[in-house]
Amino acid sequence: MFMQIENGIEETADLRHLYVHIPFCPKVCPYCSFYKEASDRNKTQAFLDSVLLDLDRRLREVASCRMQTIFFGGGTPSALSVKQLEFLFSELRRRLDLTGLREWTLEMNPATVSLEKAQMMRDYGVNRVSMGVQSWDPEMLTRLGRVHSAPQAERSFHLLREAGFTNLNLDLIFGIPGQSLEMWERTLRQTIALAPEHISAYCLTFEEDTDFFRRHQRGELPQDTEQDADFYELTMTLLESAGYRQYEISNYANPGAECLHNLAYWLGQDYLGVGPSAFSTIGERRWQNTPDTSRYIEQLQVGVEPINFEEKITGQIRKSEAIAFGLRTSVGVPASAMDGSELEALRSEGYLVEENLRVRLTAKGRMVADSIAELFV
Repeated sequence: MFMQIENGIEETADLRHLYVHIPFCPKVCPYCSFYKEASDRNKTQAFLDSVLLDLDRRLREVASCRMQTIFFGGGTPSALSVKQLEFLFSELRRRLDLTGLREWTLEMNPATVSLEKAQMMRDYGVNRVSMGVQSWDPEMLTRLGRVHSAPQAERSFHLLREAGFTNLNLDLIFGIPGQSLEMWERTLRQTIALAPEHISAYCLTFEEDTDFFRRHQRGELPQDTEQDADFYELTMTLLESAGYRQYEISNYANPGAECLHNLAYWLGQDYLGVGPSAFSTIGERRWQNTPDTSRYIEQLQVGVEPINFEEKITGQIRKSEAIAFGLRTSVGVPASAMDGSELEALRSEGYLVEENLRVRLTAKGRMVADSIAELFV
């Protein structure tokens, strides 16, 4: 099910995982901290050309490229038109060896799903869709600033099924100000009734540079950490009882439907990111692309590397990240990779369990996973 690793890291000098960041959105949501901007058809083609220039530059730097996973994130990749997506897909297929491709994911907003677009995606090889439903409650959708309605999201889900998609993820958010446990339970049960292969359930966080963060700072949007814990506990209980396996802190899947691309991140494998703000980690180098679409386009057009941030990944950083991210997964990490005193203390307090020489979080540990991860980073 999971890729074989040693000490939490798959050793490879070859490129196997690609992330493509599409920054355009029909509307900028007030809680989202990912780099995004309102759709602008005047710069879209220049952006697509620049993504390909970025990819061409990077492909010259790697030993080989036989893709296992591709992930289109954003932003809203499905904000691109059918013709724009066709152009980008065909150019990627021309450049990349996809004979070993196992998973190609594209994130979609329910308001941007059409049968024509979905069928075209399937024809080009996209075999997994992650759709940002967030909630089935109209009041919560309005509060989150979403452009879709609950009925529209359900129609979009069925359109994706009609187009032939058999691997669908639905993104959900809990801990929204004003959300009750009853509202969240209804959202979970309605999602389970649709039977997607994968469910991602995230707690709302107030990230800097978002409207929600500013309102939170002013006291307009309070956060109840105790209630958030209740939301999370309910999530684990209901999804597990429905047959979903929690293979990562916020991710639940039918057996065999785990997101291979995200697992590559969590298990420390190299990946390339193209598009504005995208991160890459290859060998001892990690960098972030310029988080400005216009600047990203300008730099690539004049042959300048569009780098915003860069660091060297030492062996110690790799080890720390392998522990911190590995603990988030059901795979866990080798007990030998962890400090004995920290391991014993966390185990005695019921946060960790050791089985077959590997350590993973208990349900109690998953409730405070971020705090535990900080001990090792």
